[in-house]
Formats: sequence, C-alpha cells, structure tokens
Amino acid sequence: MTSDPESGRASSQGWPLLTSPYHAGELAMQIQDGTANLAERMGRRMIRDHMPDQHRTFFATLPTLFVGALDGTGQPWASVLTGPAGFLHSPDPKLLRVGALPGPDDPARQGIQPGAPVAVIGVEFHTRRRNRMTGKVASVDDAGFTIQVDQSFGNCPQYIQARNPRYRAEAPAQDTVRLGAVLDSEGRDRIARADTLFIASASPGAGGPDPVEGVDVSHRGGRPGFVRVEDGPDGTVLTFPDFNGNRAFNTFGNIAVNPRAGLLFPGFEDGIVLSLAGRAEILWDDPAIETFDGAIRMVRFVVAEGRVFPGRIPFAWSDPEPAPQIARTGRWV
Repeated sequence: MTSDPESGRASSQGWPLLTSPYHAGELAMQIQDGTANLAERMGRRMIRDHMPDQHRTFFATLPTLFVGALDGTGQPWASVLTGPAGFLHSPDPKLLRVGALPGPDDPARQGIQPGAPVAVIGVEFHTRRRNRMTGKVASVDDAGFTIQVDQSFGNCPQYIQARNPRYRAEAPAQDTVRLGAVLDSEGRDRIARADTLFIASASPGAGGPDPVEGVDVSHRGGRPGFVRVEDGPDGTVLTFPDFNGNRAFNTFGNIAVNPRAGLLFPGFEDGIVLSLAGRAEILWDDPAIETFDGAIRMVRFVVAEGRVFPGRIPFAWSDPEPAPQIARTGRWV
C-alpha cells in the first residue's frame, strides 16, 4: 500500500485514510482482546468509505432494513423499515436512498434529520448475507431519506437463522404500546423465545466530522432463549452471550465509551416489533461465561423504556433453519 502524505490518504481498495478505521473505544476493545493487529489489518482491507457495487445491488433486493439512530436525548434506538424490493437503492457509491421512514411513534424517527448520524444493516435472511453501513443523513422528504456513506463493510453469515419472507394480508392498525423499565409478561416471554436481536449503539463523537465516529446497528443470534430475562433494582435486566466474531468490536467499542444502547426483537411469527432503550455493559470475566456453551463474553442490558409496534413487519416468515454455528452454542437453564 502506498500513500500520499499531503492528502493523508492511502491508495488501497479498502480503508482510504492513513489513520485507523476504528475509533478509540474500538481500539481499546481490540487491545483488551489481544487482536488489535489482526483487526487493524482486516479493517484496512474490508472497511471502505463507499459502497462497492455488490453492496449497492444487494440493498436494492431487500424487503427489510434495520436502522440505528439517536433520539433527541442522544439515546440509540434500533428500528426496522420495510418495502417492496427496490425501496432501497444507491444512486452512486456514496449514497443510499431509503424509500421509507420510521413512524412518528418510533423514537428512531427523531434521528432521521439532515446531518444526523445513522447506521443500517441489510440482512438477506434466506442466504444469511448481511452488509452494514454507517453515515449521515444527507436529506429527508415525505417519502424517505438519503444516507451519505462514512463506512461500508460486509459481515460474515454466522449465527443468522435462515428464513424466507412472504407478504401477508395487512393487519388492522393498532396503537403502539409504551413500556417502562419493568417489562410485562408478554414482553418477557417474547424475549425468552427470541433467536434474533439487533443492537444499536453510538460513539461519543457520532455526528461529528470524523468518519470513524458514528452510530452502529448489528445483528446477534443464538438458540431460542439465548437472552436471559431477570428483574433488577433499576428495571428488567437482559443478559446475552457474545460469540466468536470479526473482532472489529464495532458494537462493543461504542458501549465501552458510551453505554447507552437500543435493542430490537423482530417478531418473525406475528410481525410485532419490540424495541427497547437502556444501558449496556460488557462482561469479560462473568462466571456465567463458563456455563454458556460458545460464549466468549456476555452483554448485560438494563431496560429504561420500550415500545411495542404491532404489525410493523408485514411478512409471515418460514420456520427458521438454524445457522450451523448454533449447534455449538448453549441456552440459559
């Protein structure tokens, strides 16, 4: 790799800057994990400041998009948007047009404003392909919004349960349900059955000029019941394992320096979406790690508030085909 000292840019097909593609929180997590050199090499090769053509084509085929955004207080929320194939398209490698908006009752909608940091992850569930992108909202109108890319990169297919979506008849409109810090039995049961969640997080410099600082949204999967639900003094507490991944620590790097996070549990069977806001903590040495097969670390999440969105996903999904890696992981007893 050659470089141009005057421009501060490297001549590479991957990360184009001479500075690291990671922010301080991510670097600290990589050092703690003992994989900083490996992560730096992988990041410089895999992370781009634009979407390659295969990512642009991939997004255009999807009927769903998972979004991470900040509300008016800076709290990250995860959300999901849906539409017919083509509701996402990329007019050029630096832009992604999203032909939908979070509803006015979704806290993530507050973060879809020009200049605001935003992140998306596209998952093609039946093939287990996924690609992530972080950036800033370039424009908003009544039909959707456009994102300008800061970082674009692919993710491996691990821990994704394969499903095929089928459109179902539109359900009658139902009101959003607001939840407090203590979840009711329906919310607890929904989490206890889940095999998939999405987590939104943000670095302290999200929205600023540095392209490595921003919002992130990522996928987590496991056997049904891989998230433990308990009562805590400040609200319902969720604990879930972290398995072997790409060692970039995009999510954990954010949490290390900003513990506010959001979780989203998609209802594949009924279209209901459960979205939670709270504070997350990374557990590197918790005794529970040794009792959960496949776990390397744990994440503890204390709920502050939440929303239940009935009928938010207009699909009836096929029964899941477990990811091959799931057989090597455990469940809470």
